[in-house]
Amino acid sequence: MNSRDMRGKVAPSAPEHPKVVDLQRFAPAYITWISNKLSRGASRHYLQEFGIGIETWRCMALLAYQEAASAQEASKIIGMDKASISRCFKNMLDASLIMMDSDPADGRLKIARLTGKGRELHDSIVGVALERERAFMSVLSPAERDVFVNLLQRLHENLPQVEIATSTYLAENFHGAADRRAGKKRRSAGSVGE
Repeated sequence: MNSRDMRGKVAPSAPEHPKVVDLQRFAPAYITWISNKLSRGASRHYLQEFGIGIETWRCMALLAYQEAASAQEASKIIGMDKASISRCFKNMLDASLIMMDSDPADGRLKIARLTGKGRELHDSIVGVALERERAFMSVLSPAERDVFVNLLQRLHENLPQVEIATSTYLAENFHGAADRRAGKKRRSAGSVGE
């Protein structure tokens, strides 16, 4: 059968087209895009004017807000992995922006606090951060801003449910796929030395 004969006909065994994500309506895409663009812009300005990047600013803002945090606690709040937070804390310590103390309840745990120099740098940057937020939210009315922030808080609190739903969906629809991949890795690792 040539291509002329195929026009207007669908082979009975042809698979359906896969579903696609409507990027104009897919909320996670917008959240990611907004976050990436805000972070990239802030990092560029903060590096240029103050010599720190966005990760350092996030840690600094957290420590200014709650005065002290361990790397593990900062990781849970900010959402960065603990290794990134630890590197950030080390760089901040080397720059005398923070001090590290042992936790009185658990001597193995180190708690970070802003130094006077760190607090001074924070106070210089916070105006820029708030101006960026003001400009970002300027398209919303005061009432819309309140609703928007409340919705963001609710979505943030719902993130554990997203992970549960994802695990459940994968278990129900792709049963054994992870096991097959793990088995393939074990087989290929076993053949490396052969």
